[in-house]
Amino acid sequence: MKHPQLKATKRTVLGKQIKKLRRQGILPANVYGKDLSSVALELPLTDFMSVYKEVGETGLIDLMVEEQKRPVLIKNMHMNFRTNLPLHVDFYQVNLKEKVKTMVPLVLLNESPAVTGNIGTLLQTLNEVEVEALPEALPENIEVSIESLAAVEDQLTVADLKAPEGVTILTDEGQVLAKIAEIVVEEEPVAEETTEEGEQATDENQETTKEDSSTADSTESSSEQKEG
Repeated sequence: MKHPQLKATKRTVLGKQIKKLRRQGILPANVYGKDLSSVALELPLTDFMSVYKEVGETGLIDLMVEEQKRPVLIKNMHMNFRTNLPLHVDFYQVNLKEKVKTMVPLVLLNESPAVTGNIGTLLQTLNEVEVEALPEALPENIEVSIESLAAVEDQLTVADLKAPEGVTILTDEGQVLAKIAEIVVEEEPVAEETTEEGEQATDENQETTKEDSSTADSTESSSEQKEG
């Protein structure tokens, strides 16, 4: 089976000097595997992003290193969350005849009657599951329909998933992956009462101020008469 191909070269730049590579559009990487020593690599970032968009983390890649083809999976990516671009990537070299374990994303299909009928809110509580399969049998994702979720408290568990042929789902079957919850309606604060109370307090303060002013004026008048 033909897989996407990436070309990489062995990397001699290590440590803090790696920043210079990134500024040049070069992605630092490592490749390792079972009974294989880790090898430092570098490759163009644009080439990697193009292949990553095609295969994700479950698709096989033919990694070419000095004319040697290595079947690999993308194992780990260290991301720059400001730019949403990888800072470093780890490739895991696989044996095509041995099963591997990896995480596969879940995709919810169709619509829930509970949501379309405004009965409840859909909560997806699990986004991926662990699977085991031969490298070439790994699925890009696992799909599940939510058409059966028609009422509050309805739910789907891992046991409801249908694994592709040759794939074993390792995640606990009892784990809930999606459910319908009650719609929460937030009560709005009553602003008018607060306003009326505030206005009443303001009026009382104004009346008190007027009384104090009248008292002060009367006192000043008495004092002027005495002085006269």
